[in-house]
Amino acid sequence: MDQASKQYFNYDMLRYIKTVSDPNISPDESYIAYTFGWIDTDTLTSKSRIMRISMPSLIQDELTTGEKDSSPKFSPDGQTLAFCRLDENDKRQLMLLPVSGGEPRQITDQSEGLLEFDWSPSSNKLVFSSLTDSETQSGITDPANATVKIASKLKYQFDTLGWRGNSYFHLFVVDTSNSQSTQITDGPWDNLSPRWSPDGEKIAFISARRPHNDIHALSEVYVTSCNGGPVELWSNSLASVSAITWAPDASKLIAVGSETPGFLSTWQGWLYSLTPENPPYKHSDDSFRPSVGFPGISPSPEINFTSTGSVVLLGDSKGESYVYQIDLESNSVERIGPGGMLASDMSANKSGDKLVISCSSPDNPSKLMTLDLRQDRCSTLTSPNSTYMEQVIQSSMDKFTIAQPDFDIECRVFYPPEFDNGSMYPLVLDIHGGPNGAFYDSFVPWQQLFASQGYIVLAVNPRGSSTYGDSFMMSVIDDWGGNDYEDLMAAVDDIAKRPYVDSNRLAVHGYSYGGYMTSWIIGHTNRFKAAVIGAPCINLHSMYGTSDIGTSFGELQWGVSVDVDTPESYILFAKHLLSKSPITYASQVDTPALLLHGESDRRCPIGQSEEYFTVLKRLGKNVEMVRFPESSHLFPRLGKPVMRESYLKHALQWFDKYV
Repeated sequence: MDQASKQYFNYDMLRYIKTVSDPNISPDESYIAYTFGWIDTDTLTSKSRIMRISMPSLIQDELTTGEKDSSPKFSPDGQTLAFCRLDENDKRQLMLLPVSGGEPRQITDQSEGLLEFDWSPSSNKLVFSSLTDSETQSGITDPANATVKIASKLKYQFDTLGWRGNSYFHLFVVDTSNSQSTQITDGPWDNLSPRWSPDGEKIAFISARRPHNDIHALSEVYVTSCNGGPVELWSNSLASVSAITWAPDASKLIAVGSETPGFLSTWQGWLYSLTPENPPYKHSDDSFRPSVGFPGISPSPEINFTSTGSVVLLGDSKGESYVYQIDLESNSVERIGPGGMLASDMSANKSGDKLVISCSSPDNPSKLMTLDLRQDRCSTLTSPNSTYMEQVIQSSMDKFTIAQPDFDIECRVFYPPEFDNGSMYPLVLDIHGGPNGAFYDSFVPWQQLFASQGYIVLAVNPRGSSTYGDSFMMSVIDDWGGNDYEDLMAAVDDIAKRPYVDSNRLAVHGYSYGGYMTSWIIGHTNRFKAAVIGAPCINLHSMYGTSDIGTSFGELQWGVSVDVDTPESYILFAKHLLSKSPITYASQVDTPALLLHGESDRRCPIGQSEEYFTVLKRLGKNVEMVRFPESSHLFPRLGKPVMRESYLKHALQWFDKYV
């Protein structure tokens, strides 16, 4: 396509972007199943189906025709494909589809749907995790008034899941022959991420059964019989665990965990061997971050054994994803390409030497790639956005590093299409969430949109970001608005010296913790002409009491905890939180501010934006608030397309108006 007929990204860009995820290789390596997602441009609704690639011909066919099908997983005997489908109540149910052909059949009918699942080695059963019926099993509804909800634990709500009351996630085993499900765990604990042992006898899972599990971010690995019964702790001395897999002989588990109390191994974990008799044995250091999901929200990529007994898994270093191979005897770690991407999932063959990876990169929103470890060969398997991306004049990305006290700070810069260093451009500082998230070599829609519309985008990984080592990540604890702020301003100072950056036309955008930092910035400097603030933490005091993770997250990140034996400690705690809250500095704001917030956000509740909007408006500041109905904290990435598109539209229009 010639350059003249190409276009630029606009806020409707999401309508044309497809996603490929959840790859799964069949046992005989004849097929690769995956989830194909797209937006129906007529109805502006998200849809997904299961696709199959025949190997080695690469011929693709559509296996399912549901509106929202996902998470395909072949049975160990290769005869059946299990996957999830949303029922009429938008709850995930398990479906089975014969690989030889036929129609899928539903084998679960959980009132609250299900999360992760795993096959038994015999291929005749599956284990899954499901929220027990909150009304019938946890008594959260008053029989005299069906609208009343009663909570008696701190974790009565969870973002994306909504109201939980006093209910818990438990494990169930379903028989594929008769669709009968049997609950195999009970008690006042969540039980997540089940993994069936290769010998068929046991099921390992992640739970949080220690005292104060309602307050602190603790989790452990337990093992029980596949029929239920007593559980055995396998992760002595680990503070948290985020992913597990069995060794082929079922003698041990390999886990991604952390020994740091309160700090989730999701952000920085280490690889451990677990047995019930011995303490966890560590195999890795913090030179990379094993790629894991969030138990209860998103599954972790597979951890796989090779035929030589080593382990292969996805990991991240300095904002790039790689495959890592670890020898469990010598603990030697080999980093295998390709880098330059954000990998989200992986599947391996039985011998662990052929991998399929779902990933994105700055120039490709989503693709599947194969990696052959024996031949050291990497290739693209399917790239559904190639045609669309060829129609767009794309931005380019560069990196630079600045030296700050104690640490070097890595920055990514996205330049507008057809960039001319003899011209001058406005700049948007983009700030990630977390604070232990990170910007990767990946496709971020708003970064691409801002760059395509003529802005240079500066994406900084300040101290506190993950993938740069444990001490770098931990340095943000009790220092929100401190050295992290200085890192960001130093990065802006550095790039603003370049002749093509118009230092009089600076803007700032951030989401979640990035929204906190954006609000903090405009309360401490007036150098930015406009601010777009997504789902921020504004008042840490009220955030502590209203967020679904307010206590566990807040007491760790904000540096002060409440001592129940010293009541006056709460007074000091409250004062400390307000001193670190952007709302305290609202009177110093002169930057036009746009607040964007989902109304169903339980992570950073919409009350945070409401408080900031009210105070700024009362003080006569230039502020607007946009509310997104039926939208959780994750809606810019996973929400309804019309809401995601609206987020991009409002952000771009605000910058165009004031910068």
